Amino acid sequence: MFGKILFYTILLAAYVNVTPEVLAQQQGLGNPTKTFTDPSQMTGLEASDSAEIARSWDAAIVRFPTRAGKSKTSSIAALASDIDATRTYPVVIYMHGCSGVWQGTRDRIKFYADNGFLVIAPVSFARLKYPKSCDVATNRGGLYRGTLAMRQKDAGYAIEMARKMPFVDGAKIVLAGLSQGAITAATFSAANPDQKTAARVVEGWTCNAGWPEYKGVNAGADEPVLTLVAKNDPWFQNEWTKGDCTKFLNKKNGSKSVVYSDGELAWRHELLDLLAPQQEVLEFLQTQLN
Repeated sequence: MFGKILFYTILLAAYVNVTPEVLAQQQGLGNPTKTFTDPSQMTGLEASDSAEIARSWDAAIVRFPTRAGKSKTSSIAALASDIDATRTYPVVIYMHGCSGVWQGTRDRIKFYADNGFLVIAPVSFARLKYPKSCDVATNRGGLYRGTLAMRQKDAGYAIEMARKMPFVDGAKIVLAGLSQGAITAATFSAANPDQKTAARVVEGWTCNAGWPEYKGVNAGADEPVLTLVAKNDPWFQNEWTKGDCTKFLNKKNGSKSVVYSDGELAWRHELLDLLAPQQEVLEFLQTQLN
C-alpha cells in the first residue's frame, strides 16, 4: 500500500512540476486540505503573532531562475545552498489567493521565476489559527474580515526577510498577488523602510470594497502599481466591489490600471493565464525596475 501511495505521489508531483517533498510540504495549505479555525476562536491578536507570521515565511514556496526561461523550485531552508549566490536577483514576493496554494499559484510563481525573478510566496495557510475566508464554488469571499490583517503582516515580514538575503537586490523587490493576494498587494502599507517595495502587481481585484481596510491602494509615492482586472470579473460584481482601481492610483509615478472589457479576458478572474496580461506585467516591471 505504501508503495502505491509513494508512486502516485511522485506521479502527481511530476504532473504539476513540483518535487514530492514540496508537494508534501503543501498539504493543508489550500482550501481542500486545510483544517480551518472557527472564527469564534479568534481573538484578533493573531495577525501580529510573531510565531504565526514566521510560519507563513518558513512554509513559503520558492522558485529561482537558472537560465533564460528556466527556473527551479526550492524552499526557504534550502535556498541559500540551491541558488547561485555570486549574483543578486530581483525578487517577487507573491501572495496567494483566498483558497491558498493551488495550481494557479504555482503557475504564477513559475511565470515570474522563468522571467528572471527569485520568487518567494509566503503561505498564510501555514498559520495554525486561520479561518476560512472564501468559497470558490460560489465565488463568495469575505467570510472572515480579519484575514487581510494577517495577510498584510505576512507580506511585510516576507519583504523584510528577503531583503536580508545577500543574493537579493533590495532595490528591486516587487509585491504581487492574485485575488485576496492582490488585495494584500494593493492595501499593504510598509511598517518600516525595510518593507518598502519597488513596484506592485495587483491581479484580479477592483480596489473597491465595503470594508474600508480592503479599499484603495496604500502604496507609497515611490511604489508604482500595476492593476489588472476584467470588467466582468465573476468574483466582484456586487455593489461594493464592482469597478476598477483607476481612481486610486498615482498617475505621476508610472502606476497603471488595465481593465479588460473585450473578449475572453473580460470575463476572467485569473488573468495571468493568458499572454496579453503576462506581457503587460513584464513590460511594466522592466520599465519600473530598470
